[in-house]
Amino acid sequence: MTLDAFRDELAATAAALAAPGTGLLAADESTGTIGKRFEAIGLENTEGHRRAYRSLLASAPGLAESISGVILYEETLFQDSVLEGGEPGPPIVELFQQQGIIPGIKVDQGVEPLAGGLAGESWCTGLKGLAERAARYHARGARFAKWRAVLRISAGGCPSELAVRENAWGLARYARTVQEQGLVPIVEPEILMDGDHDIATTASVQEWVLRTVYEALAVNGVFLEGSLLKPSMPPAGADCPERPALEHVGEFTVRTLSRSVPAAVPAILFLSGGLSEEDASLCLNAINQAAAEGFAPWHLGFSFGRALQHSCLKHWNGSDRPAAQAEIGRAH
Repeated sequence: MTLDAFRDELAATAAALAAPGTGLLAADESTGTIGKRFEAIGLENTEGHRRAYRSLLASAPGLAESISGVILYEETLFQDSVLEGGEPGPPIVELFQQQGIIPGIKVDQGVEPLAGGLAGESWCTGLKGLAERAARYHARGARFAKWRAVLRISAGGCPSELAVRENAWGLARYARTVQEQGLVPIVEPEILMDGDHDIATTASVQEWVLRTVYEALAVNGVFLEGSLLKPSMPPAGADCPERPALEHVGEFTVRTLSRSVPAAVPAILFLSGGLSEEDASLCLNAINQAAAEGFAPWHLGFSFGRALQHSCLKHWNGSDRPAAQAEIGRAH
């Protein structure tokens, strides 16, 4: 199979994920990451608890009203659900599909230190065997994929040109590979909030990163109409003493995107990147307000994980499924 064989399917999936008023639920936490979330509520990190929690997400009433797609961890894609009474149910992926929610899959295999890079810089792994894995995920029902590259800003010169170019190339190789297996690639160059840099610095670095990413995508022949972008929001660093006003976050974001992201990309779905539920929502609202006043040919939505699930997890606490589902209903 080639990319051309999937071109119409890719475009249709990307358009469905970019439906107005919707975003993505990022439920692709690794076993270790979800373990930390469980630890915060005093719950043991077992396969049964992970299955029960993700089953309640998949069966939350009304989820499809604002969620067009869900990013899953590999374990979840192949798990059967557990129903409210504890009896076994259909595959979790089918519960999402029954609601009209498109399943997706995290395909990167984590970051490693970047040889030749500056202290703390990394590159993302997972290209080996990716085509075979993507074909298996597509057969199981996944229709899009996610790959997260991580960059940081520091007074020591990060990100280096090596880190930017290496991560852009990895994103492009991933995107082309999964498109040839029928999966829409979500391109995620996350710039961490760590540091004391101001919003102008964040925006400048993000513009450089995005331009480099789209140059690499072009070289690899990635079909942009069948792809999505998942960037971090560009506020100031977490330790910056001067917090930007929300309207400035919106203005810097739209300006940066208009300079670096082709109009052929159907949607830009922002990650919450460590922001609280409220702050992530306020920033996204400010971005959409700025977009309404300027140039924004893409659907601007969200791909939130913790910002949608934090309260849900606390109310579930390992057993209270109705309370957890009611809370995720309020969050989205």
